[in-house]
Amino acid sequence: MFDDTLLSAIRARFAHVDDCPFTGPRIFFENAGGALTLRSVVETSSRFAAIPDNQGRDNPASKALVAVIDRARADVRRFFNAEGGAVLFGESGTELLFRVIRDACLGAGPGDVLGSTVEHPASRSAAARWAEVAGRRHVLIAHDDATGQVTAEAYAAAVTPETAVVTILHTSPVTGMGMDLPAIVSAVRAVAPEAIVIVDGIQHACHGRIDVAAAGVDAYVISPYKVFSRHGYGLAWASDRLTAMAHDSLVGGPAGNWELGTRDTGAYATFSDVVAYFDWLGGQVSDATDPRARIEAAGLAIHDHEAALTRMMIEGTDNLRGLAAIDGVHIVGGAENPAREGLVSFWSDNKPAAEIVAALNAEGIRTHTRKADHYSGNILTPLGQDSCVRVSLAHYNSPDEVRRFLSVIHGMGL
Repeated sequence: MFDDTLLSAIRARFAHVDDCPFTGPRIFFENAGGALTLRSVVETSSRFAAIPDNQGRDNPASKALVAVIDRARADVRRFFNAEGGAVLFGESGTELLFRVIRDACLGAGPGDVLGSTVEHPASRSAAARWAEVAGRRHVLIAHDDATGQVTAEAYAAAVTPETAVVTILHTSPVTGMGMDLPAIVSAVRAVAPEAIVIVDGIQHACHGRIDVAAAGVDAYVISPYKVFSRHGYGLAWASDRLTAMAHDSLVGGPAGNWELGTRDTGAYATFSDVVAYFDWLGGQVSDATDPRARIEAAGLAIHDHEAALTRMMIEGTDNLRGLAAIDGVHIVGGAENPAREGLVSFWSDNKPAAEIVAALNAEGIRTHTRKADHYSGNILTPLGQDSCVRVSLAHYNSPDEVRRFLSVIHGMGL
């Protein structure tokens, strides 16, 4: 875990880390719904919102904006560890998933679309729609209800030489479990080496450790507001071969361009702030001098800190029993699961999830009720549950916040 000095320095870089602008002091355990925003992102957004000039003009201000965009694209490549291909800024992560899945379904060779039931509806819905439009079979691998995961072995059992497009969820926003992305891609490539592989990394991104080169994928999509930036844009990387396929673009426009219209320069600039933050954190936790190495070090440190916090929450700490020791409490994905990434979802036999979330909120602890709807029904319905409590952490959360959470939980008499 981070020591107190570093954790204080980390928390100082985020807006509203311990207070809500509407309700006052609070603990923020709703990071999967949208992480806290870096103060630098707030400042950058304000600065660029005031600039009247546009990109692509022959004046110094316009050229400066283009330089900001170029720098942001380079920063995205460093963050993703991506060579070649194209960096895409769009409306949202969901919109970009729809776009890259559509283009893959319409442009790939003959064959099926393969995904899994653990996926968020962003990728599942896009794959279902565009597989049907393209006349392809959409095959869904059943995830393991007990672990909240889909494995490389499950993909290996389902992939065929006729598989043309593959979708993979890197981390689930409901179970909190990360999938073994390199192993899954390796299993797919062993049977269908030409398949277009598209990854939903929206939940995974705030935990760091994105490496599209090592994974060997064709597209990786994130939502920056879930990785310390802000709402209003999505971000993706697409490989050369996916970029070469037909996609919406202006007739006569630059080759390989994905963007439609002029996007907010501030969006590009604020993701550079995110990458700069990872670089800074990596320098605090390692002696690395290479920028990519510092990003990797930051991701490892984030993972370790969050893992320690979720263990406290599940196993208990000091004289506070963890969730796993409370009668009638059930943890989605199991109490002992090494794939967990900063998130614990649970339900109680003794109190509805919505009541637990309301009681926590009344004590200044922000969590969320996940319902068996179009977002989470794929996880909860097979478990026989209509809802659960989602407690999602980030690396700026502290052991004291976990202790406070457990104290309030015990005070409810679950």
